[in-house]
Amino acid sequence: MEGPVPDLTEHAAACADHLRDADRVLLASHIDADGLTSAGIASTALERAEIPFETVFCRQLDERAIADIAATDYDTVLFTDFGSGQLDIIAEHEAAGDFHPVIADHHQPADGVETEHHLNPLRFGLDGATELSGAGASYVLARALEPDGGDNRDLAALAVVGAVGDMQDTNGTLTGANEGIVEEGVAAGVVEEGTDLRIYGRQTRALPKLLQYATDVRIPGISNNEAGAIEFLTELDVPCRDDDGEWKRWVDLTGDQRQTLASALIRRAIASGVPARRIDDLVGTTYVLSEEQEGTELRDVSEFSTLLNATARYDRGDVGLAVCLGDRDRALDRARGLLRNHRKNLSNGLQWVKEHGLTVEENLQWFDAGDEIRETIVGIVAGMAVGTDATRNGIPVLAFAENEDGDVKVSSRGSYVMVRNGLDLSVVMREASRAVGGDGGGHNVAAGATIPNGTVEEFIAEADRIVGEQLA
Repeated sequence: MEGPVPDLTEHAAACADHLRDADRVLLASHIDADGLTSAGIASTALERAEIPFETVFCRQLDERAIADIAATDYDTVLFTDFGSGQLDIIAEHEAAGDFHPVIADHHQPADGVETEHHLNPLRFGLDGATELSGAGASYVLARALEPDGGDNRDLAALAVVGAVGDMQDTNGTLTGANEGIVEEGVAAGVVEEGTDLRIYGRQTRALPKLLQYATDVRIPGISNNEAGAIEFLTELDVPCRDDDGEWKRWVDLTGDQRQTLASALIRRAIASGVPARRIDDLVGTTYVLSEEQEGTELRDVSEFSTLLNATARYDRGDVGLAVCLGDRDRALDRARGLLRNHRKNLSNGLQWVKEHGLTVEENLQWFDAGDEIRETIVGIVAGMAVGTDATRNGIPVLAFAENEDGDVKVSSRGSYVMVRNGLDLSVVMREASRAVGGDGGGHNVAAGATIPNGTVEEFIAEADRIVGEQLA
């Protein structure tokens, strides 16, 4: 079997062979959408291969978390969507005989150390920030784990959710190794790839709310303007309300009606002076999960990923995993409740940033939310702030928040333009955090760290120095 990512096929087979030889496996995964879909893919593949396993989630895979894993009586541990950046710590436990690691990850590996069963696109010349997510690496492993006569291609749906949740479609479409996974999902009948309006909420939001909250491409008079959005829709020759007078959703419109609305939106953007490159972002490649009910959060991969983020980030990884595994009753209801709370917290968090502002250093900008923003979502808030009026263009955003252990969580967000200019936040977070007694890592465009309380100023100075060297 060649697999969806040929460069990884041989090594994925070796990793799968080791898992088959294990009496049982501890599956450890991250808590974001990519981590939850990674866990969903891996757990389904292990179950189909009849390999006994248990699943745990970790907010941060640091020295303490790895020590807790080592204290269990599992001889084999499968890490998904993290582990690469902590290879140095993991390798120490492996050398001590605590466990044998199998890693399916896409983050920047720790320098100067390696382990035998480490499935990471970066080891094979592929970009882990844009070409393959943690869920993608887990999917490659799942394909290698197929029993005789088995077919795990249906798990491509979760892999696409993970990739989009990890913002790997930022340039308008999934590229690189992700394309092979999309193709397998389409062939398996679980993914539909098309061209449509690229605005969040096409499945669930009423049209005025869809346009009002469509702020990735800001259209004056419509974005953040409910009355303006309603006026725009009312003037169109499109029936935007149903027979009961309720606003329709995008998914309720016919193909011709969508085309009319999208064309009018583009004309409005042009007339309002929105730059052409931003207008191009309004329409692009979209991904729909064919087997999910139309009009639900699970049908559109972006909405699915947001739903998952609303679970484990609030200590309910069990709920998110259950949804990934197909529970459409109690788990989905619980996830929707968590999603409502998550949206409120994100809105409040972004408002807090706008009210308190950011401190601008020479090469970066930052805000310290303390306990005002939950540490599991402060990175999302930082990402939402990038490119808004609250931030300065051209330099990364760092966000700080207290964690439950009394340490400080750091999240950093940049842009792919900054990355092209030399920015690598995984290096910034790792080196700056270790300089103050913490640890961190991630991707070039987004990364995180945990540092001791009282070291924020020293950390900022070191991070500012490193970013300056990278962008020089």
